[in-house]
Amino acid sequence: MNRSPFLFDEFFASEKEESISPFLIPSSRKWGKNLSLRAASFSALFLALSFFTVHWEPPLAYLLLSIVYFLSGTPALIGSIEDLKNLTINIDILMTLAALLSVLIGSGMEGALLLVLFELSAALEEAVTAKTKSTFISLNQLTPKLGHVVEPDGKIIARSIHEIAVGTNLLVKAGELVPLDGKVKEGSSFVNLVHLTGESRPIPKFAGTEVPAGAKNLDGSLVIEVTRTSRDSTLARIIQLILCAQEAKPVLQRFLDRFGKWYASIVILLASFFALLLPFVFSIPYLGEEGAIYRALTFLIAASPCALILATPTAYLSAISSCAKRGLLLKGGAILDALSRCTIAAFDKTGTLTTGKLTCTSFRSLDQAAVCPKSTALAIAASIEQHTVHPIAEAIAHYAEKNEAPRVEIKNFKALAGFGLQGEVESQGNRWPILIGHYGFIAPHLSSPQLEQLQENLAKEGELSCLLLIEKSLFVFHFQDTLRPEAKETIALLKKREKLELMILSGDLSINAQRVAMETGIDLVFAELSPEDKLEKVSEYAKKGGLIMIGDGVNDAPALARATVGISLGKIASATAVDASDVVLLNDDLLLIPWLLKKAQKTRRILKQNLALALFVILFATTPALLGAVPLWLAVLLHEGGTVLVGLNSLRLLKK
Repeated sequence: MNRSPFLFDEFFASEKEESISPFLIPSSRKWGKNLSLRAASFSALFLALSFFTVHWEPPLAYLLLSIVYFLSGTPALIGSIEDLKNLTINIDILMTLAALLSVLIGSGMEGALLLVLFELSAALEEAVTAKTKSTFISLNQLTPKLGHVVEPDGKIIARSIHEIAVGTNLLVKAGELVPLDGKVKEGSSFVNLVHLTGESRPIPKFAGTEVPAGAKNLDGSLVIEVTRTSRDSTLARIIQLILCAQEAKPVLQRFLDRFGKWYASIVILLASFFALLLPFVFSIPYLGEEGAIYRALTFLIAASPCALILATPTAYLSAISSCAKRGLLLKGGAILDALSRCTIAAFDKTGTLTTGKLTCTSFRSLDQAAVCPKSTALAIAASIEQHTVHPIAEAIAHYAEKNEAPRVEIKNFKALAGFGLQGEVESQGNRWPILIGHYGFIAPHLSSPQLEQLQENLAKEGELSCLLLIEKSLFVFHFQDTLRPEAKETIALLKKREKLELMILSGDLSINAQRVAMETGIDLVFAELSPEDKLEKVSEYAKKGGLIMIGDGVNDAPALARATVGISLGKIASATAVDASDVVLLNDDLLLIPWLLKKAQKTRRILKQNLALALFVILFATTPALLGAVPLWLAVLLHEGGTVLVGLNSLRLLKK
């Protein structure tokens, strides 16, 4: 029986984004997404139209202005009322009050501009926050919603993974994802764990071995006994790690929030104080253009933080736009500030520094008197591997093609899932048996001298290997995970220009991680790490200085979320890693990382300039306003002049 994942009240209690509600029709979900940002954008459009029509069609201009106040003023007013109910005074209340008072003194356009900027800033922050929630949706899509339960009588029944208990037997067919953590009871196969552990090679699984949820079954069928329910599975633990990491992530604008609270309270109190006190100090009336209330309102308008609020989003948006043109997606402007303060960069290996694809690096014979030359053996290996789809098979086929090895006819072919391949080949009137596979599959067929030589060879090479046995002659293929072409140059730039401390955090074998570290020039290596281990390392080093984490897999997602800044690769990365990260390299170009760090440093400098300029304009306008030396129109002019200067300064960041 199909059951909705949420009851109506349960959904809204879950605090999920309303636009993904299962109770809305598709068209409503589309319009509901980023609703605040849409409203703020429409307000900005109506404000621009009002400004251009005010001189030749005032009634139309005032109508458009009233729409702006309705779209942007209503949510601001409601939010301010809620804050006042909670006895909270913040910069939002100050902006709302300044906007409304500006209407009373005949500066409705000024008030509308304050409201529009206020709503745009809030909407952008809301949109970025909503984006991070899609992490969990991507993770849930990684595993099947159903599992094929093997009943005691042998029948196969599809059931929801949420209904499957520990001890249940599940059938996992070739090409399927493992729905729940379990232990293999029957069958054998190779599984791909690259997105869960970062290990690039396929892993053999057979009776008695454990297999995690989310692993991809490559060739054979497996019957597994469930060891953990969906609530406690490997992916469920990763989801929990991401949640904890995101909650522990520092809020980069915390200082601005604290500043806004005391700034707003002080300005409102000072304006009220001056309105009451100025008649006694300067012997002026309360009302009129020279009155205390007029001066206090002028002070409030002059002190309204339009340029101050504009200083941050304009700088960030200009930098984000510039980054987008280079193929960099940033999920928020504050990420740039965090990047400029980072002193450590941690790289995942598989799929990040490397391509994640296996390349055959060498092929040789381990027997001096082999039954056939190496070229013939390569042709036989390529011919038998063409019968299967496997990362190693693809690497052998590509190597054979590069060496122009012909194809031969394979007879009595048989694939032993999880172990290797076997068959026979006829050559010069002889029929030779063929075995190709991993060490555990070939070793029982070797003589003692061959076994000793093989063990010595594999220990010396330390690479991923595949063995080929023709009759009694042994051959070995060696494979490597290919390094990205731009990896060395990227690391060199980060070490020379940015002077970052660099490290590798990998779930792959230590010897493979050390090889990549030597090729790229990275000194610090941590290998064979689980997602929990990666998260622990990131947390540890992030405390020593801001840490950048660069990764691409599901196993990197918790670390990407916990890092000061998480960077993922857009083309090959899992959807979970992309959603958990702060920056996405859309074209997977690692050379953009040094460029991004330079852009972040420049953004921080311009942001400081903007804030200093905005504060200077406020101080320059407010004090003369109290003395009556600055009329309202001049205060507005100074205020808007500071806003324009801040905006123009921010536009410098649009340059590539």
